[in-house]
Amino acid sequence: EPQVIQYLLTSLFANISSAEVSCVAVIGDIPILTLDPANWSIHFHWPWASQAAAEGDGEKIMSQYKIALRNMIRFVHDTVQQTKQHYPLVVQFRAGCVLYPNTTSRGFLDVSWDGRDLIAFEVDKQRWEARQPSQVAELVSKSLNRQKSVRVLLEYLLSIWICQSNFLTLKKYGRATLERQELPVATVFARTPSLDQLLLVCHVTGFYPRPISVAWLRDGQEVPPGPALNTSTILPNADLTYQLRSVLAVAPRDGHSYICRVRHHSLGTRSLLIPWENRSAAPTVSITIAVLLVVATASAGGFWWWKRR
Repeated sequence: EPQVIQYLLTSLFANISSAEVSCVAVIGDIPILTLDPANWSIHFHWPWASQAAAEGDGEKIMSQYKIALRNMIRFVHDTVQQTKQHYPLVVQFRAGCVLYPNTTSRGFLDVSWDGRDLIAFEVDKQRWEARQPSQVAELVSKSLNRQKSVRVLLEYLLSIWICQSNFLTLKKYGRATLERQELPVATVFARTPSLDQLLLVCHVTGFYPRPISVAWLRDGQEVPPGPALNTSTILPNADLTYQLRSVLAVAPRDGHSYICRVRHHSLGTRSLLIPWENRSAAPTVSITIAVLLVVATASAGGFWWWKRR
């Protein structure tokens, strides 16, 4: 699976003299830092994240971020005035890098305006491109493309600093946290909503990282997607692991064997196989034996009463 580092910035502009900025940086689902909206101070979630930020160009970049935020706020207010937009509005930035297993990477920077994609920076071209056919998108992209020094700086930040220096430094200091793995625990049980339907439930929990594959096997063959198969979204647990359920609707005593198969990074090349043990036959046999015993007892009693007549 590729690894993704993201810096997610949200700016709320209530009026011409107001701007509230918040930011969070994450690697996958692990928070690295947050920006305090009150004073723009940075809070690191881990000691190793603070160490990584102080290495190389990180310290210089951290010392300049407030200037960049002030320039961004001024630019948005100017754009609102030029295009006669209305307050309040929300402007969001998503910047970061995707690092693939083959060590290649791709930097990205996207900007949205009131919930819609506005512009994006194409790192390879060193150019801003509009993401919607609007006056705001055209004005903003043209204005930013005239600032060559900013474009060159962004290309360096996205392709070199975030994708290589920053990412690798964070991985070096935070390896134990970023490479944490927890094995999945799976259980299989059944529910009977009606006499002619059996719901087989495979509950998988306690796994980390998030990506996982859960499938049902019928007689050794994977059950394809369809109306009988319902797999939930992956949900978080309180201990920072994840869980999900996969439910398969079958007919009771249909003569097939069913196995829940779980594949996860923590298992390596192995798979977790949990069979459904159909216990419906045992109660049926027990009930049949009990009925036969009752009938036999009644018959014996009737024969004894007839003999005593």
